[in-house]
Amino acid sequence: MPVALRLNSRALIAALTVTLLSASLMRAQPVVDAAGTRLRTASAAGAAVASLRSAPLGAAFRLDGRLDEAMWAAADSIGALTEIEPVAGRMPAGRTVVRVLRDEDRLVIGVRADDPNPDGIVSFARERDNSLANEDHIKIVLDTYLDGRSGYVFAVNPNGARYDALISGDGENANWDAVWDAAAARTATGWSAEIVIPVRSLQFASGLTTWGFNVQRRVQRLLENDRWASPVRDFKITQTFRAGRLTDLPAFALGLGLSVRPSLMGATGVPAPGAMRRDERDLSLDITQTLGASTLAALTVNTDFAETEVDTRRTNLTRFPIVFPEKRTFFLQGADIFDFGLSLGDDVRPFFSRRIGLLNGNEVPIRAGVKVTGRGNGANFGGIALRTGDLPLATSSGTTLPSTANTLGVLRYKQNLGRESTVGMIGTLGDPTGRADSWMAGLDATYQTSRFHGNKNLAMGVWGLKADRAGLTGEKTAWGAKIDYPNDLWQISATFKRIGDGFDPSLGFVPRAAAQIITFTSNFVPRPRGRVAGLRVRQMVNEFQPRVVTDLNGKWESYRIFMAPVNWRLESGDRFELNVNPTGERLAAPFTIAPGVTIPVGAYHWYRYRLEGGLAAKRRLSGQATWWFGSFYSGTLNEIILTTAWKPSSLINLEVNGTRNIGRLREGGFTQDLVGTRVRINVSPNLQLNSYAQYDNLSDTFGANTRIRWTFSPLGDLFIVCNHNLRHDINGDTGLPYGTGLQTDPTARYPRNWGFGSNQLLVKLQYAFRY
Repeated sequence: MPVALRLNSRALIAALTVTLLSASLMRAQPVVDAAGTRLRTASAAGAAVASLRSAPLGAAFRLDGRLDEAMWAAADSIGALTEIEPVAGRMPAGRTVVRVLRDEDRLVIGVRADDPNPDGIVSFARERDNSLANEDHIKIVLDTYLDGRSGYVFAVNPNGARYDALISGDGENANWDAVWDAAAARTATGWSAEIVIPVRSLQFASGLTTWGFNVQRRVQRLLENDRWASPVRDFKITQTFRAGRLTDLPAFALGLGLSVRPSLMGATGVPAPGAMRRDERDLSLDITQTLGASTLAALTVNTDFAETEVDTRRTNLTRFPIVFPEKRTFFLQGADIFDFGLSLGDDVRPFFSRRIGLLNGNEVPIRAGVKVTGRGNGANFGGIALRTGDLPLATSSGTTLPSTANTLGVLRYKQNLGRESTVGMIGTLGDPTGRADSWMAGLDATYQTSRFHGNKNLAMGVWGLKADRAGLTGEKTAWGAKIDYPNDLWQISATFKRIGDGFDPSLGFVPRAAAQIITFTSNFVPRPRGRVAGLRVRQMVNEFQPRVVTDLNGKWESYRIFMAPVNWRLESGDRFELNVNPTGERLAAPFTIAPGVTIPVGAYHWYRYRLEGGLAAKRRLSGQATWWFGSFYSGTLNEIILTTAWKPSSLINLEVNGTRNIGRLREGGFTQDLVGTRVRINVSPNLQLNSYAQYDNLSDTFGANTRIRWTFSPLGDLFIVCNHNLRHDINGDTGLPYGTGLQTDPTARYPRNWGFGSNQLLVKLQYAFRY
């Protein structure tokens, strides 16, 4: 085991930079644009770009998913997709036909998905924003700037459930929502769908008559993926540089480009045991204005996030805070523009939008905000300016909450270079708690190609940041570099980050400062051709991922070597995994891991093991069981995680998950329990009830969040939200928590009872008027 680790970080960065510059000189294979070619597919890198002509949309169109209007038969079509999984390059058993119609206001995509076994179609979801990853579905990708770096994702399943996302890097930001509609229908030969996308829901480059376009189909029963353009395993459908072309687009009409969405909210509830009922009503306003086709300005006044789903509770056995995702609509629109660096992960987030409007679990009012995002001439830019208000006067344990009435801002600019590379800058201003003279600025550069050695992905990036504010001392900078080779058979990367002891951006997230972080990944992911140990194995994921953290002088503080000698995914969709993880921590200060359990200063080395098995999500009853076991600091730790999903029909879905951590250390023992249950009732794709109940024994509270969402129009929603919380420290005689009021005997032990914690009923109506 390591006792010390010294790094020559400057030499490492110099080597990465030289490699980056050298790679940038490599000649990439040219792309031939075959716009206008009918029914062309691109089966390999370097092949002619597939293209599809859009056709006029007639007045007789009716959204029902059936494609029975005459205009569909007359339109140009994609008549063949190519299989990627399980057999690359094979013709799929079920044919997929895609056509696109358009008028000056909207794009209409029609899909006919034939299936030789229609009874075997897997489709359970109806609700909006289900990922659909474990069901049959069609996924559409649009690159409306034809820049190969950005795009939109729209997907629909045979029940008409809708999913949308922004392309961020080469992944998907699924929390983004747009105004659009879809319908699906079952047929004797499979299923079909119609997707209607108003062009005002998109940002795009003006003057273009061709967009990037791609289609991918999932056949869950067969665990099959089929794609139109670039059906190669090394490429993701979200790599829009590899998309086909949608041609013959008109000069879309944006009208005034103005959208006005007022929202009316009313709520009533009791915020705490013994408190009086509190009634609230509020009006908020969101206005967006297109500044040309490629730039969008948004104004929000008295911003309300009442319909946002509660966070999922999580256990944390580390010394550092964990990240919860952003779910608020205002911050999700154009969120991909604010991404910084090459896959920084959670170690450094220069701009973390949850710093705005949230403080220690309290919602901070946002009085007004402006956001501008856009793309044009190879530039990507975004800016946000917000004014927050003060929390109501409140104290906690005698400590007054800080002033939260502040002005905050962020600016991001990124310039495209070559085919897939970028350079950029980011800056933030202000502090959510009013600390003076707060700012942060940074630069990043990424070289990226999907033509390394002909048809492989390669990315290299460097970045640097500096932050400051009154009273901040120490090394106030952070910087790093990464080389990434993310391909199908081999996934290899090396990353270095140096985070100064004084680097604490007020609008960012840095869980661990005063550290150098080195990570290496080497995953070998073969697909065996025959049986292995008598099993039909689809894919083996052999993983080796060491991570070492040192202090700023190179002395080790943490290490973890994640190894997966067995991680097999079977042809049935079931999977099982075995992990071995040597781990170490050097504590410079005592670490309280649980109430009453404090681990002393010292160096600790241990081994963790994991056994995991999962049932394929295509089944009505699916789930996964995980058992982490082995030594842990001065003793042992068992982590048991169970997740189960039961889908008796598309009307009702039930999910149950639970975690139990059992620690037995020399300093004491602890047991952590966390249970969550989600019930979804999907009356239709536009009307759902979602109830999420959670309990954990650390807070010893039970919480239930129940939401009804009725999308009565593509432009309008009605939300009814009920929150109810119970706590386990209630005096059965008074109905109040122990410690409330006069205590006649402070040393007495009282029986703990479950009782009322708080409740709230909320109704919100919103509708967008477009001009």
